[in-house]
Amino acid sequence: MALADALRLAQSKGLDLVEIAPTATPPVCRIVNYGKLKYEEAKNQKDTKNAGSRMKEVQLSASIDPHDFTIKLSRAIEFLCDDMKVRVKLRFKGRQKIHKEFGIGIVNRFVQELAPYAQADAPPKMLGDRDMNVMLTPLPRTKRASPTVSRNLDRGEAADSGTPASPG
Repeated sequence: MALADALRLAQSKGLDLVEIAPTATPPVCRIVNYGKLKYEEAKNQKDTKNAGSRMKEVQLSASIDPHDFTIKLSRAIEFLCDDMKVRVKLRFKGRQKIHKEFGIGIVNRFVQELAPYAQADAPPKMLGDRDMNVMLTPLPRTKRASPTVSRNLDRGEAADSGTPASPG
């Protein structure tokens, strides 16, 4: 369409003629409301900027109860299924700093349980003498396990956590 015809058509509709692809031959234009177009582009750019920096943190303890462990695990699975990175943090308190092997075992077990959903960016690291951190990045959706497994964990239908379900 000729430029003059396109401009006349845009003015008759009360809209703007916006050049979309100036390097194409011939250049590509659209008839749109320019203010609305700029607003939507800014909104999309803001959404894509925040999507990469979405991160949640799960805090563990070296003496965590098995039920609390499964709850934290299911929350981490929910975050990973929502394409968020998860930071697992374990803080040693008091005399727990002497026996760090218990905390290392907890964090490694947590990472191992989340293997169908995420991969660790690096092995767990100590930050100072008190904190241990590991960052988990979600697997691509095609390689990730379904989130229904996390619901089964909440009901206790998954693998045994090492403690009997009912006493004696």
